Amino acid sequence: MTDHSGNARHGSSQAPSTVWTGRATNRLQWLLAAAGAGCMALGIKLAVDSAWSTGIAPLLMSVIGCVAAGLLILYGTLAFVHVAVKVDGDALEVRCGHIGLPRRRILLTHVVGADFAPKVTPRQWGGWGYRWRPEQGTAVVVRRGEALVLRLGDGRTFTVTVDDAEAAVRFIRDRLHLTAGGKPGGPAGA
Repeated sequence: MTDHSGNARHGSSQAPSTVWTGRATNRLQWLLAAAGAGCMALGIKLAVDSAWSTGIAPLLMSVIGCVAAGLLILYGTLAFVHVAVKVDGDALEVRCGHIGLPRRRILLTHVVGADFAPKVTPRQWGGWGYRWRPEQGTAVVVRRGEALVLRLGDGRTFTVTVDDAEAAVRFIRDRLHLTAGGKPGGPAGA
């Protein structure tokens, strides 16, 4: 569910919303989660069905390896099946996956600009997930497509792929009283 009610139409009797929420989903991640579940199932099957007579060390390593790999794959994929973004009057909050972890909260007082990126791909960031690249900043990438890019006061950037990122940019700029170039603007209509 996406609530973009911060975009009240001109002349509308609706008051502008004080909260913008958005979301992005990647259904392909469910295939990777199934592979992780398969690794775990293989580890369990090895532990239960094996005679344990051919050597305990190799079998134990296989079981632990399969279960550990399965858990890592499951968490790594399910944590980034979707991302939820919420912008209110004082902060932007990003929550990943079904349990909301990892989570990032950025105060709008730390934001100096908000930009729209029409095409962000996992390849640009080195894959899906919570990413950091020294030359680019930090990102939460759950799918390819449009993204919200925040420029922070310390010179870093934070990018998040989210549906209707243009509306998020407008909402943040309105809250920060920024113009399209990221410069502080005067009152509306000035």
